[in-house]
Amino acid sequence: MKIALVDSGVGLLAAAAAVRAARPDADLVLSNDPDGMPWGPRGSQDIAERALTCARAAAQHQPQALIIACNTASVHGLPTVRAQLEPGIPVIGTVPAVKPAAAGGGTVAIWATPATTGSPYQRRLIEEFGNGAKITEVPCHGLADAVERGDEEAIDQAIAAAAALTPAGVRAVVLGCTHYELVRARIEHAVRTPGHPPVALHGSARAVTAQALRRIAPEAAERRGQGELTVLHGGRPGRLPELVGRYAEGRALLSPDSLIS
Repeated sequence: MKIALVDSGVGLLAAAAAVRAARPDADLVLSNDPDGMPWGPRGSQDIAERALTCARAAAQHQPQALIIACNTASVHGLPTVRAQLEPGIPVIGTVPAVKPAAAGGGTVAIWATPATTGSPYQRRLIEEFGNGAKITEVPCHGLADAVERGDEEAIDQAIAAAAALTPAGVRAVVLGCTHYELVRARIEHAVRTPGHPPVALHGSARAVTAQALRRIAPEAAERRGQGELTVLHGGRPGRLPELVGRYAEGRALLSPDSLIS
């Protein structure tokens, strides 16, 4: 079994680690765009083209499924990538987990990039899946970039700023950017309110992994051992950047030949 994942940078680590946990034998192809990141500030067509370039490079390795492990790329590029690769390769997009977060009602916050916060796309998700919950959209200025750089101080500052915009006593927080899942423990601590139950954090990594595995032919039986890891930078063979070792999801993927020294 081989599964490819596409993102501009390290945001794909959360879904890649979830795939590794569910199917240790699966070969992984991580295709990103270090020369073009971040994708968020770019125009819709540019994002779609860059996502398609990364997806085409990954498709050359003949995966059984491809995950667009980026909320922004899923919004702007999913139809383009699907039109090019399906039905030969199932393509799974990443959607913020608004539905499960809002299922219990109460107060919910959606942490997302400033470009996504308040966007028609996110508002449609809230209207369709909000379930009557009181939902607050929280722009997380600089958080994705700080995670991408592995800048500890900037990560803490961005989380603190977003937490200050989050209602006290919030019941659930949707992690509306795949980068945020890499620092979920810090986010959970920042939004915790004394005297209230722990806040439930809802990411997308497990859901997209489950969907990818459902789309793969059932004859893809599990094999012994750990799968291989292929890294592509702009379609070129590469290695994982050293900073991925700062995140638990990154450490789950490391091997002696996959890390830049």
